[in-house]
Amino acid sequence: MGARLLDLRPSRALPGLKRLPGVDVLRGLCVLAVVLLHINLRLHFEKSSLGSAIPKPLYRLIFWSGHDAVKIFFVVSGFLITSTILARWGTLPQIDLKAFYRLRAARIAPLLLAILAILSILHLSGATGFVINPKRASLPRALFAALTFHVNWLEPRVGYLPGAWDVMWSLSVEEVFYLAYPLLCRFCFRRKWIPFALLALLMIAGPLFRTVLAINDTDSDYAYLANMDGIALGCLAAVVARVRPRSGVQWLGAGLILAIRIAPLGLYRWGLDITVLEIGAALILLGMRVNSAPAVWAGPLRWFGRNSYEVYLTHMFVVTLGTQFFISSHAPIDSAWFWMAGMVLLAGLLGQAVSRYYSEPLNRRFRPAARTEVLSQRTALAQ
Repeated sequence: MGARLLDLRPSRALPGLKRLPGVDVLRGLCVLAVVLLHINLRLHFEKSSLGSAIPKPLYRLIFWSGHDAVKIFFVVSGFLITSTILARWGTLPQIDLKAFYRLRAARIAPLLLAILAILSILHLSGATGFVINPKRASLPRALFAALTFHVNWLEPRVGYLPGAWDVMWSLSVEEVFYLAYPLLCRFCFRRKWIPFALLALLMIAGPLFRTVLAINDTDSDYAYLANMDGIALGCLAAVVARVRPRSGVQWLGAGLILAIRIAPLGLYRWGLDITVLEIGAALILLGMRVNSAPAVWAGPLRWFGRNSYEVYLTHMFVVTLGTQFFISSHAPIDSAWFWMAGMVLLAGLLGQAVSRYYSEPLNRRFRPAARTEVLSQRTALAQ
């Protein structure tokens, strides 16, 4: 099977770049969990009569799953990036480095730069909730960390930045991985044992950097090697799905995730709770089909999922301002559910607007040269 997974011959049975509806649903669930977590941290919904009436296991699942959701995001990211590489170039070693980096920059850079510009203005204007504590970092230091993808390294050492900055820690992990991943694909993966050896090393490093090698609790969550095992598992799931998709394993994956969220059995002591969570997410992705049709109720989740990058990077503007208004209005705590629902909706609408009118138009504008290179590469592969 290893030989087939890394077959160097171009595939003539590629599904192309079709969208997986199930992936949108999964991403929608994840980004919704992140938004609910950040709202709940500030509103303390558990103090309301409705919040206190929800059974504690269910409450934890709904309002405290944002941390685990980001870990699942990493698995999804690796799956989608690798699936895209295989669809465009046929095999991992045939990746066009210049085209890959251009495509990645076109997707990531426009929104990231706009967010940083807005955050800089808010910091300099003294906007409550957006000013960086000078005892932790200066504005230039925070900008440098965001632009060089090491917010996740900075915060464990100086303390948390404001929420709209803090969310960039996961982007730092992803982009450092994707700086190295294409090089590994191009120059190392011709030897079929290397990907599996690297995956094994990352699977060992993940639990270690989440426990004994972490300098503090923040580092155990944010460190590069505490999270890259999830991205690598997503990459492997994409390769396996291309050769040998497995129907039904998504239910096993969902069961693993629910088991970890409801009854972790002390696995967190060894950092293995996240490992099981990541394996569960990889199994869910492995069992998905391009032509699968999600249930009607999943429509709102697909809507969130299609704009998950934009919602993730912008939702803290809504959460920060919305919770400030809630506190200053002295609204009764029992009305928190109404405010929470409103902020979730506004976060989704903001993400959709940013995607439709800003990031996607710029993405299309900056991609033509890279797309031409991709088409040329696919033509060469077919010859």
